[in-house]
Amino acid sequence: MHELALCQGVVDVLREQAEVHHFDRVMTVRLEIGALSCVSAEAIEFCFAAVARGTLADGCRLELSRIPGEAFCLDCSDTVAISERHDACPRCAGHRLQLLRGDEMRIRDLEVA
Repeated sequence: MHELALCQGVVDVLREQAEVHHFDRVMTVRLEIGALSCVSAEAIEFCFAAVARGTLADGCRLELSRIPGEAFCLDCSDTVAISERHDACPRCAGHRLQLLRGDEMRIRDLEVA
């Protein structure tokens, strides 16, 4: 389950940012998860609660939002929405797509005290 390692990475970033910006507690973490990232939102919620226990993020609210998949089609020169990594272009049915977004996971913002 790679979500556990991802959540540990998030808590590590929170700890680093707490040192830089001098806060003691994280009240809310908002994560953006790409629809093509192969990350399970349910697993993130479960793992984050376990990894955050006893840290500055213990008991904080976790808000997740999905980033849709988007690619640039090299055949028709259009930016298109995709729901799977190996989808064909919905405009021209070409398969030469360059992924633009949807495979990322990032901290969008925090509420801290």
